[in-house]
Amino acid sequence: MSENMILNEDDKKILLESIRSIKDFPKHGIIFKDITTLLNNKKAYQLLMNHLEDRYKDYNLDYIAGIDSRGFIFGAALADRLGIGFVPVRKKGKLPSTTVCEKYELEYGFDEVELHLDAFNNQKDVNVLLIDDIIVSGGTAFAAANLIKKLNVNLVEMCFLMNIHILEGAKKLREVAPVYSVLEI
Repeated sequence: MSENMILNEDDKKILLESIRSIKDFPKHGIIFKDITTLLNNKKAYQLLMNHLEDRYKDYNLDYIAGIDSRGFIFGAALADRLGIGFVPVRKKGKLPSTTVCEKYELEYGFDEVELHLDAFNNQKDVNVLLIDDIIVSGGTAFAAANLIKKLNVNLVEMCFLMNIHILEGAKKLREVAPVYSVLEI
């Protein structure tokens, strides 16, 4: 692992300070981590994307799968930087072709995610990185990882901007594949 693959404390502080916390959203008792303020902060966003590019440039990835919807922002940008394909993991009913689906529990309800059956161009020996913004319970990422594995590809790692420790979601996810979080909260 190169020195650049580890963020120093000053860089972590820049990222943390660029993320707004919204109390009681989407319901009472939840503190929502709003990444829109990171995205519109060119210094913070570029710092994050440079870090992710440096981390994953030697992983021999073929695809990045991004979870609907904030995983699309980081995943598509990183796929472009690495010169590889991007695959959206969508909420149920959003993909037009034949799909596989997985149900999961959220911190505040239930939902389903799906992938096209041919999401990885019917290839089996490909390396995939799964990316999203936040782990709390890990339910969405766990469902997405199961979908990826159903398509018989190699899930190399799951990457997140933040791991919020209150529900130990990362622990659950590590049963499926390695997990990397840029920030630990």
